[in-house]
Amino acid sequence: MFGFFKKKAKKEVTPELELFAVAEGEVVAITEINDPVFSQKFMGDGYAVLPTSGVITSPVVGEVINVFPTKHAVGIKTDNDVEVLLHMGIDTVELQGAPFDTVVTVGQRVDQNTVISTVDLEAVKAAGKDTPMIVALTNMDKITNLSITTGSTSSSSKIGEAKVNL
Repeated sequence: MFGFFKKKAKKEVTPELELFAVAEGEVVAITEINDPVFSQKFMGDGYAVLPTSGVITSPVVGEVINVFPTKHAVGIKTDNDVEVLLHMGIDTVELQGAPFDTVVTVGQRVDQNTVISTVDLEAVKAAGKDTPMIVALTNMDKITNLSITTGSTSSSSKIGEAKVNL
């Protein structure tokens, strides 16, 4: 009647994590990014998309756990507890959110088709900043294998996967 004793549906947790392109453009290895914090994997392993469009979508299915006040980065936690950082551009924190229309909120469920932000790429470039959309899996101790396909892509296309320690 009131549903007090109903069990909550459990999310299916699998050892595979699908990774998606966050924008139309070119997928590159994280080691090719012109920022040692990311290219040397201090923030974790991952990939980047060199965008040709400013519409940025989620790299994974999960829940938003952090939206940075400057709107240049978003944290997402997957159902198998992998923490993913989507970092939009290099040194873009200095732009104080101006070129970013980040529309997700903490607690929101997202998937590869969810728009995270619309970025004015020309404004980022005019400010002298690079525009790679960087995806870093920050708790790599949970990952046993990461496979990324580089090259031209469309937004929301599957471009890789990771094996997760459950």
